[in-house]
Amino acid sequence: MSTLHVLHFADLHIGIDNYGTIHPETGLSMRTHDFIERLDEIVEFAQAHETDLVVFAGDAFQQPRPEPTLQRAFARRILQLAQIAPVILLVGNHDVQANAAKASSVDIYRTLNVPNVLVAESYEVHTVQTPRGLVVVGTAPYPMRTRLLEQKAAPSSIREINDFLQQTLTDALDRLAEQADALAGDAPRLLVGHFTVSGARIGSERTRLLGTDENINLSALADPRWDYVALGHIHCFQDLTAGREGVPPVVYSGSVERVDFGEEGQEKGFCYVTLARGATRYEFISLNARPLVTLEVDCRNDTDPIGRVLARAKEADLADAIVRLRVQLTPGNRGLFDEKRVRQALIGLGARHVAALEVDVERVHRARIGASPEGLTHEELLRRFLTQKGYASAEIETLVAAARPFMTELE
Repeated sequence: MSTLHVLHFADLHIGIDNYGTIHPETGLSMRTHDFIERLDEIVEFAQAHETDLVVFAGDAFQQPRPEPTLQRAFARRILQLAQIAPVILLVGNHDVQANAAKASSVDIYRTLNVPNVLVAESYEVHTVQTPRGLVVVGTAPYPMRTRLLEQKAAPSSIREINDFLQQTLTDALDRLAEQADALAGDAPRLLVGHFTVSGARIGSERTRLLGTDENINLSALADPRWDYVALGHIHCFQDLTAGREGVPPVVYSGSVERVDFGEEGQEKGFCYVTLARGATRYEFISLNARPLVTLEVDCRNDTDPIGRVLARAKEADLADAIVRLRVQLTPGNRGLFDEKRVRQALIGLGARHVAALEVDVERVHRARIGASPEGLTHEELLRRFLTQKGYASAEIETLVAAARPFMTELE
C-alpha cells in the first residue's frame, strides 16, 4: 500500500487589485503581486519537500478571461510544479464562463496537452501515476446551475428545482465514489471539489454566493470510499470532519491571500497531505499573506485627534500592512483633523497602503430650548448655535470672547 505526499491549495484569484497602487516595473497592481508571491511560496515548498501530487481546487483567476500577463504569471508557476509532480487543475466558478461552449481560463493546458497537467472540467475519475505509485482522483468542478438545469425536462417550482439540483449533485458524487472504489484496489483515493458544503463557515465571499450556490450535504463527501476530500471555493481553512472516525478529512484549504477586510483575521495557507488508504493525515501550512489592519479610534473628546490616532497606530503592528482607519470626531474638532497628514504618517509608520480613511462626525441633535429666538441678544444666539453644534464649554467661551467686539458694534 503506497503513501503519497499531496499538496492541496485553492482560490488563488489572481487579478484582484483592490487596495493597491501600480508596480512601476511590471504595470500590475501591487496587490496582484501579493497573490502571485503566495503562489511562489507554494512552489518553493513543493521544491523543498517530498511532493507526489499537486491538487489545485479551483479559481485560478478572479475573472474567467484574465489578461495575458496574468496568464503568463500563472503558467510559469504551474510549469514549475509540473516538473516536480503531476498537477490537477480543477475548474472553479471564477474560471468558467456562463456559456458552456466557451473555454475556461485553464483550458489551454488541456488543449496544448501540457505534460503532467490534468485539467478537470467534468465529474470524472482519473488514475494518476505519481513517483510513489498510483492514486485515484475524482474531480468535481463547480456545479453551474444553468448547466445542471439543462438536464431537467420541464420547468417546475423553485422548491422542485432545488430538490432536483441537490439530488443530481448527490448522485454524481456517489457515482464518483463508486467508480473510484472499483478502480483503486489498495491505492489511495482522493476527491477534489469546488462548491459549498452545508455547514461550512462562509466568510467574505458570502455576498457572492447567496442565491447562486448549490449546497452539497456533508454526508455526500464524508464517504469512507475516499481517503481525503480536497475542497476549494470557501476562503476560510476548515476541516469539516475533524474529530470524526471512519470518514476521510473533508478540508477547505482556504484562499492563499486575504481578499478583503472580511478576511482580516484569517490565517492563509495550504494543506500538505500524507495520503494513505484509511490512514490519511495532513498539516496546514501558513503563507505570508499581506496583513490587513483596521484601526478604530474615538477622538470625540480630543483636542488633538491626530495625536490620538498616531498613538493608536504606533501600538499596532502596521509593518507592510494595508490599513483601514475609522475615526470618530465632533463638529468641534473635525477641523483639526488633516487627512492627508494622517495618511502620510501611517505610511511613515510602516503601512504599505491606506485603503480607506473613514471619518464619522458626530451629529448633535438640536436642543429644543423652548424660548423663541425672538428677543435674544447676539451673544445668546451665538451661544445657542455653538451649543447645538457640539462645541465644548471652553471652546464656546473662547469663541464668544473673540466675537464680542463685533457683536457690541452690531448692537
